[in-house]
Amino acid sequence: MEEEEEDEEEEEDPGSRGGLPPGCVISDVTVTCENIKLTHFPPLSIPELKSLSLEGNSISSIPAGAFNGIPNLEWINLKKNKLTSAGIDANVFKGLKMLRRLYLDENLLDTVPPDLPPTLQELKISENKLRGIDENSFQDLSSLVTLELEGNLLSEGNVDPRAFTPLTQLFYLRLGRNHFRTIPQGLPESLLELYLENNLIEEISETVFNRTGNLNIVSLRHNKLDETRIASMAWFNHRNLESIDLSHNEFYLVPSFLPKSLVHLVLVGNNIERIPGYVFAHMDPGLEFLYLSFNKLDGEGVEPESFFGAYHSMTEMCLDHNQLIYVPVGISEMTNLHFLRLDNNKIRSISDESICDPNQGEETPLVSLRMENNYLDPQKISPSAFSCVRSASSVVLKPQKTKN
Repeated sequence: MEEEEEDEEEEEDPGSRGGLPPGCVISDVTVTCENIKLTHFPPLSIPELKSLSLEGNSISSIPAGAFNGIPNLEWINLKKNKLTSAGIDANVFKGLKMLRRLYLDENLLDTVPPDLPPTLQELKISENKLRGIDENSFQDLSSLVTLELEGNLLSEGNVDPRAFTPLTQLFYLRLGRNHFRTIPQGLPESLLELYLENNLIEEISETVFNRTGNLNIVSLRHNKLDETRIASMAWFNHRNLESIDLSHNEFYLVPSFLPKSLVHLVLVGNNIERIPGYVFAHMDPGLEFLYLSFNKLDGEGVEPESFFGAYHSMTEMCLDHNQLIYVPVGISEMTNLHFLRLDNNKIRSISDESICDPNQGEETPLVSLRMENNYLDPQKISPSAFSCVRSASSVVLKPQKTKN
């Protein structure tokens, strides 16, 4: 009798776990079934469940009614499975009236799943095989705040300009690692951050940012832009655009007509030979962070007027890994500079006035100065050359290259 009772208890156990397969963990209102080689969507019946993670399995389909026993889900993580668009029932997500977050990264989807619930705030479908986005792909998703579609097969040719129209609350859009040659049309007016890294973008038209007046951050690193392909009024009058990353493009000059509101400019890894005079002069309150590492700036490339307009705002400047032969004119006039990198250039000498203004008071902001891997002889540098650096230990001068 005792043995029979034990058998009965064992048989009841899976039922009491709401149909959970072995290897799953249930904790409060969360079920986690990660990396346990599931090939089918588990038939769960746990009405109070809020979060479900099935990451890292081999699930290829989601049948009709898959969520009937778990209707109150707020978060579903289906990353790293083998889901196909054909394998997902057309109405399967429709009944999830509480769903806020849906993660479908690293699957085999070629379209956005249809009929997603209007409560959705975060949708991630990166690293799939999305071949296009049509006018109705995001229908009724007016609560969506974050949309990530990186690493797909998207381009301006297969993304309908009306696709983003329903996304009236969208703040964050990630479209990196796709095949865009131009910035997609019809971006939502609500957008704050736009990421388009690792595409094939060659130009920025006059009108593409016309409606996105709230934009704060734009990342266009690893594209094919140069200074001649940015329309002069593309973003000049933007009042909120504070950060632009144009690293690893094809610039020969720091581009003109940058936004008035710009604070943070990244141009690392281009072919920049020159910072034109007055290029930052129109900015208000002024540029604070300038990253020009790994370019081709030399003695001719920085003019006395290059930093005009940024003397009181510049806080951090990286000019390392260039071909500078002396400290650029104007640095000693920067009254708010905290960090300065001039390492890995061809600088041979430092005058008393090139970094520190002898007339400046004792309270100076410069916290860190890096000048290693130049052609300097530390013995020949006047002690007063670094008088404005708060601590002598914050000046890095070694090692230096041997003179060529």
